[in-house]
Amino acid sequence: MSSLAIVIEIKGIVDQVCEKITEAIKPIGFGILTRIDLDQKFKEKLNETTQRCVILGACNPKLAFEAYQQSTDTALLVPCNIVVTDIGDGKVRVEAMRPSMRLNVLQDVAKSDSLMKAERDLETVIQGL
Repeated sequence: MSSLAIVIEIKGIVDQVCEKITEAIKPIGFGILTRIDLDQKFKEKLNETTQRCVILGACNPKLAFEAYQQSTDTALLVPCNIVVTDIGDGKVRVEAMRPSMRLNVLQDVAKSDSLMKAERDLETVIQGL
């Protein structure tokens, strides 16, 4: 297990897994703010081809607000990325940075009980995909 990120490999197709993640994180207070189809951007901007990769910008507004109240620098770290990458053979890798690790760079922001609960909830949801 990575201390920086929650990582799993599952069977699936990138776009379907992205949809599944979007729905699965709603009950724990997270939502998707942004979506970057990284492979398409590489093709569009550099004419380079790579495996399918989507970055979902996820946010839990309650936690973001709580952290922002402690330090406005929190805005530099929102949203948290969930990366879904095609690794071949009908499998994808899902990686999500742990909110506690993301906010760890801000000494003003405490690892609150609500942050740690949200992180556990996020890990449970991702591990359950």
